[in-house]
Amino acid sequence: MTLEDGDSAETDASDAGSRAADAPTADTLHRPDPATARERIAAAIDRAELITVFGRCTVAYDGRAASHLGPGDRLVVLKPDGTALVHTDEGQQPVNWQPPGCAHEVRLADGEVRVESHRTAPDEELTVAFERVEQVSTFDVTDRGDLSVQGTEEDLRQRILEDPDLVEAGFKPLATERETAAGAVDIYGKDRDGATVVVELKRKRVGPDAVGQLDRYVEALERNLHANAEIRGILVSPSVTERGRRLLAEKGLEFVSVGPPE
Repeated sequence: MTLEDGDSAETDASDAGSRAADAPTADTLHRPDPATARERIAAAIDRAELITVFGRCTVAYDGRAASHLGPGDRLVVLKPDGTALVHTDEGQQPVNWQPPGCAHEVRLADGEVRVESHRTAPDEELTVAFERVEQVSTFDVTDRGDLSVQGTEEDLRQRILEDPDLVEAGFKPLATERETAAGAVDIYGKDRDGATVVVELKRKRVGPDAVGQLDRYVEALERNLHANAEIRGILVSPSVTERGRRLLAEKGLEFVSVGPPE
């Protein structure tokens, strides 16, 4: 799009529908094989979801000190803000944990699903190696709080169109939903120096998936526009994961922290 200048029963059903609509999206795998478990956990990390993994595992910490827990049945919780918690069947406190701001990763090694959480200041890493995964559950819980606070992606689009300087001073939107070979660009425009700007909008915290999507749009336009065209990619959302931020830097893309209006 181009920019130019029985009442009781019915009530119960409605309430139930409203509660269902408010509930977070959840996906659960029971006794997945290692590859499937790794794939599901990795995708959820990229989408900045809340993740729980239960199974038989060992736990190792290396940082300001060092510790190791032998095999046991444990629950691991990975939060979108970088928090990692390892719980046993006793007590209210985790037996090991990492604070907010850590980067979560998952990989396969020697037939095990290895969940890693690390940070650089100070340099420390928590590794949970699952020899058997009983259950993986992922939850898109950010919707629950964000719906009333942040609004929708369309709200974010309108906010940018009404005040383009939120992206950067001098930004001029020229089109929305501009088609490319890789899909439709949320906002297409020019910066104050005349360079083409591709803006990808997300209403909540984002990770590598969103960065990859923006990179595909930029590459598609680079193929379509003249050879000397300068094309910038800007990801706009309330926040970005550490993995997402690193990938932005690798791809030469930019991030601006803006959310839908409250």
